[in-house]
Amino acid sequence: MLAQLSVSQFRNIVSAELTPASGINLILGENGSGKTSLLEALFLLAMGRSFRSRALKHLVKKQQQRLTVFARSMDQTPIGLQYDLQSGLLIRLNNAPLKRLSDLAAHLPLQFIPANCHQFFELGPKYRRRMVDWGVFHVEHSFNFHWQSYKKALQQRNAAIRKYKPSNEIALWDTHLVKHGMKITEFRQGYLQQLVKEFLPLFRLLCPELDTASFMLRYQQGWNKETDFAVYLRENIERDRALGYTRSGAHAADWSLKIDDADPYEMLSRGQQKLFFLALSMAQIKLLAAQKEITNSVLLIDDLSSELDWHHQNTVIETLRTLPVQAFISSTNDDLSQLLKADNEKKFHVKHGVISEKVKHAINTNPDIVE
Repeated sequence: MLAQLSVSQFRNIVSAELTPASGINLILGENGSGKTSLLEALFLLAMGRSFRSRALKHLVKKQQQRLTVFARSMDQTPIGLQYDLQSGLLIRLNNAPLKRLSDLAAHLPLQFIPANCHQFFELGPKYRRRMVDWGVFHVEHSFNFHWQSYKKALQQRNAAIRKYKPSNEIALWDTHLVKHGMKITEFRQGYLQQLVKEFLPLFRLLCPELDTASFMLRYQQGWNKETDFAVYLRENIERDRALGYTRSGAHAADWSLKIDDADPYEMLSRGQQKLFFLALSMAQIKLLAAQKEITNSVLLIDDLSSELDWHHQNTVIETLRTLPVQAFISSTNDDLSQLLKADNEKKFHVKHGVISEKVKHAINTNPDIVE
């Protein structure tokens, strides 16, 4: 969780200083005001990349040389990021240069729910793998080692294929792929089983109209489940030669949750798809808190009001209050501020890139007093 946040020269934000609440933070404003840019700055600070642009140079405000994002976590650990058009990206964690982005991600677990999160169902397996791997990374200490080792072996095997090396030289990398790929598969399957247990009650709470539906987890490991991975690689080496890359493995895995034996994309409305994605993210927050006692998770929700009626927006806010998470929620709906109740909740208004904190109005509980 973040206790302080400073952003400068980031898209249309010239300079902003925020003291976020530890609970819910509403970011209100019109379209194009800079709400999503603020969420993007938070994402960049935690992940070292943007969710909107591959080239960080596009994040720097026009006619400026660099952007900076600085924060202090609740334990007062400083996190600083600067991107300069000439010198590139520099990140410091606890006043020391950061060597690996995985260290940054481990220190500040952050999830992002985009306005178009229905694409979770429309895009390919990579998007869904990324979501589950985020959770496994945070609860399994050795996952990152196995994943990085697997990627290196995969790159070497693919390079050997592209260079038309003999089959025995290509197969030299199979042992490494199998060793790390099987471990990755074991981690993912175990995590998904736990994730579904946390997901079901949350989704039924957010989407009570489907509280009697049945759910079934389907995991595709990336190769024929009836065949040993090592055997499958050996038997399909000629196919991989023809393709020019290694087609099967943990890098090709996918997973889904069937609802009443149907694909969620086909049976759920856009609003229900959003609630589905929200419930998955909330379930990951609960798993982190339960398994690693992580209570500093950050959740970014862009445009909560989109696709959701007032009742469902209220239910989302109420559910977030029960979770150990610091939420930043953007919306064009100023009425959402009426839902703020607790001391650890704040609202901010964004206009033309200027961010200001708004004081919550006291709730009138006395019917004899007319406001």
